[in-house]
Amino acid sequence: MSITPHDAPSPAGPVFFDRRELDPILRVYGRMVAQGEWRDYAMVGHKDFAEFAVFRRSGDAPLYRIEKRPALQTRQGQWAVIGEGGQILKRGRDLAQVLRVFDGRKFQVVD
Repeated sequence: MSITPHDAPSPAGPVFFDRRELDPILRVYGRMVAQGEWRDYAMVGHKDFAEFAVFRRSGDAPLYRIEKRPALQTRQGQWAVIGEGGQILKRGRDLAQVLRVFDGRKFQVVD
């Protein structure tokens, strides 16, 4: 029986962000806080992915989630920005490119 990438054991411990990855994420977060759009954040390391969630208010559901999924690095890319409704706004291999989704525009929910 062969082992596929889906069946491969994950590395020991949870996935998390390193300093090089947190720097651009926190720069975007700081810019959005200065604009009054975001007020709080949370970081969580799960078994298969790490998540940086941003909130308008601390009691609300996250507005956006920035996810790192190393298992998807060779496919769609390990980075994704996910909107409030669960839709993937941007996915890719380069974090800086994925974070450009927050550059220069306001987001509005369209019914």
